[in-house]
Amino acid sequence: MIKRLQRLGLILALFGLAFVVAGGYAFMKVQDGQKSLNAFSAAQAVKLSYNDQGQLVDRGETAGAAAIMSLLTNDWGYTVDQAEFNPADPTVNTASEYMYQMATISYHVLNGTQNITLDEDYTAADGTFYAAGTPIPFNVDGRYYSQFDRSDPVQAAARGLAWSPTAIALIGELGVGAATASSLQLGLGVAGALGGLGLVLFLAGAGLAWAVRPELAKAPARQPAFVPATAE
Repeated sequence: MIKRLQRLGLILALFGLAFVVAGGYAFMKVQDGQKSLNAFSAAQAVKLSYNDQGQLVDRGETAGAAAIMSLLTNDWGYTVDQAEFNPADPTVNTASEYMYQMATISYHVLNGTQNITLDEDYTAADGTFYAAGTPIPFNVDGRYYSQFDRSDPVQAAARGLAWSPTAIALIGELGVGAATASSLQLGLGVAGALGGLGLVLFLAGAGLAWAVRPELAKAPARQPAFVPATAE
């Protein structure tokens, strides 16, 4: 029984060592991914704006940055990690920074005004007349791409201007960056979990094997079975 416990401890220690190695490998791969993301972010050179007090600003105003943050946290329900915003390192390279920059583009699109020109005269359902060739200011008024009425020539024209291919491409690129940064954070957590589990198993197994060693040393030697002498 004692020897079985010792073998079990050694097996646990081996499994623990394997988990530690796996955790270390996962950590190295996460570090490689982080280096690649940082290099990509540096090449893009997208930077957030801060004032002298280290506060986020948009077009020089903290109120604009607060409105963008409200869109991100309240409307989109994203949990922002304030520790990822560093005035000394304004380059966008963390998940929260990528999401904030995505919200910045979306905020200005959603609250922008587009000037459109129709090719033909058009009378809207509410009786408003739009003359062909006359610039028409159209407030996006919080409409996302799918929320425009394409049967309305005014909204159909405004949609393509507001949600331009450039805006959509930038948002998509930022989304990839945010997803990559979040995946790296998840990978770091997995690496830590593997390493922690491996360390616990290794210590438990090694401790079990060590704990039974004195018992093995104290165990009396097995006496040979008594064999009665046979008469010759």
